[in-house]
Amino acid sequence: MTASLPMIVGISGASGVIYGIRALEILRTLGIETHLVVTKSAEMTMRSEVDIAPRDVKALADHCHPIGDVGASIASGSFRTRGMLILPCSIRTMGEIATGVTSSLLPRAADVILKERRRLVLGLRETPLHLGHMRSMTAVTEAGAIVAPLVPAFYTRPTEITQIIDHSVGRLLDLFDIDAGIAGRWAGRG
Repeated sequence: MTASLPMIVGISGASGVIYGIRALEILRTLGIETHLVVTKSAEMTMRSEVDIAPRDVKALADHCHPIGDVGASIASGSFRTRGMLILPCSIRTMGEIATGVTSSLLPRAADVILKERRRLVLGLRETPLHLGHMRSMTAVTEAGAIVAPLVPAFYTRPTEITQIIDHSVGRLLDLFDIDAGIAGRWAGRG
């Protein structure tokens, strides 16, 4: 992958918006251009979960596209990117992507990523799961997406929540061949 290609980041309304915010901060630090889409539900979740206003989250991105702008650059396959990370990804968003029936820019951009055979990573944030959720997970996987539930690792022996967040975000960025230096690596038991 070319380092100069931009990354699309989507933040949906699932709990865990801090993961998406942290990804934007890290990508900015690494000098990777970002195109952001935030759902209205995500803005509501931000008001409940974090002390950063939605407008300040949007300011972390190089480009922020309104959720209703299905004519945005990222809605076209001719707009070249390194891929798309949806973090967190709600079940609703995953379901729209799974069916290819999109109602806004976030699932439309993901649909474009899949049709262009680019990397799409869904940081799924839901538990427990019922059969319909699992069928959607299967459908998006068969279409080419990577479903990466946000599951903390404890082999790194985190002592702060930021370490858990950074490890998870680092592992998701690994899927794009981006080593942010924040994911603790398993070194074996020896």
